[in-house]
Amino acid sequence: MAFQANAQRGGGSPADYKTALGIRLNPWTVGFTAKHFIQGPHAIEGIVSHYFGGGDDAASNVTFTGLYQYHWGFTNRSEWNMYAGGGAHLGFWRDYYWDNGRRHNDGTDVVAGLDGIFGVEYTFKNIPLNLSGDIKPFFNFSGGHDFIGEQIVGVSARYTFR
Repeated sequence: MAFQANAQRGGGSPADYKTALGIRLNPWTVGFTAKHFIQGPHAIEGIVSHYFGGGDDAASNVTFTGLYQYHWGFTNRSEWNMYAGGGAHLGFWRDYYWDNGRRHNDGTDVVAGLDGIFGVEYTFKNIPLNLSGDIKPFFNFSGGHDFIGEQIVGVSARYTFR
């Protein structure tokens, strides 16, 4: 009986959901996130984020990130899970500079790089909501914008589909 009850949870994922859509935030970025369990504890996540820190004279961007994640339980309650994984990103940065009090567009840079991720999540049993916190360090191969120390921590809230 225990095996049958477990097999009905969230399509076999340890997180009690199959797919989740939501938002990921930190003090400098806002993004949309979609996570889908492909089989058992294996999930993929896509994030589209926008950097908005620094005011009018800062660079701005949009970044597309794809991640693979492995999930596991760390308590005897299925609502709590940890995950780790990695992936890659591609971003488009628009730079500005100031000259004699006037703001000039310095063009658009394309950045590409690798990402890691480690986090913990909680999925509510009675409402379709998943909350997570993670550390997502990244490294850019190209472009001058490597904010590895600034943007690595994030929190997400997602609507879950079982």
